[in-house]
Amino acid sequence: MGNLCAGRVAIVTGAGRGLGREYALMLAEQGAKVVVNDLGATAAGEGADLTPAQSVVEAIRDAGGEAIVNGNDVSDWGGAKALIDEAVGTFGRLDVLINNAGILRDRMMVNMTEQEWDSVINVHLKGTFAPSHHAAQYWRQEAKRRGSPVGARLINTSSASGLFGNVGQTNYGAAKAGIAAFTIISATELRQYGITVNAIAPRAQTRMTEGLRERTEEDIKRRNPRWVAPIVVWLASEESRDVTGRVFEAGDGILKIAEGWHAGPGIEPVEDPNELGPKVAELLKQARPNADIWGRDIVS
Repeated sequence: MGNLCAGRVAIVTGAGRGLGREYALMLAEQGAKVVVNDLGATAAGEGADLTPAQSVVEAIRDAGGEAIVNGNDVSDWGGAKALIDEAVGTFGRLDVLINNAGILRDRMMVNMTEQEWDSVINVHLKGTFAPSHHAAQYWRQEAKRRGSPVGARLINTSSASGLFGNVGQTNYGAAKAGIAAFTIISATELRQYGITVNAIAPRAQTRMTEGLRERTEEDIKRRNPRWVAPIVVWLASEESRDVTGRVFEAGDGILKIAEGWHAGPGIEPVEDPNELGPKVAELLKQARPNADIWGRDIVS
């Protein structure tokens, strides 16, 4: 075991399987006390089962670490607050919140139902905001009580689908793009309390991604969630105090800082829309290609 996160208390949502499980295990390996939150639903968000979360807690305890199970629904306002309260009530403090819970309801936009849209937005976007809100309130109160910054860490989960787009995922991509924006804005708002806010766009083979593309055995090894966990654990540590408002792509053989929208080529305003055609065509020639996550140009 290491000591990068020794003495720190961390919540990981969606920690029963996949990425969240690896985050929780590695945090514990580095000395953190971990709240393993997982409703235990299917990848589509149906049902509930605490068995996966309990398995992670048992693995941590068997290795000599400290962890507890929490089965709250993070998209529920009261449930999210109860999650934060349980961490503080059990371990006496909270230093890290990793928002990782998520579901998939993939469908082409023209066929997507209202419920498929709402459920994905609710779990990903509200399920990031609600625990973040309650954690930030706790940290702000702590900063005021101490009269000094708290050194807290908020780590969210975006996606290549949100950053670059992916067919069949308008709901998921919209939520993940929203989380990236939420991260950048929250980082600005919370800096004064000593809270850093960053996000991960993971490239990993999990139950949510295994059916999206055909992959070789070597691809799957490179996409093991274990490769994403180190940057998450480092961001959870005190060493990352100067890093905030960033989105990291991690896994599948890379660790990159993602860069958001940039101002492109422009012209003076045009009053008559009849004159815009040639001018817009010239702007498009000057602009960078708009590519999807596989590098294909999606705007002619």
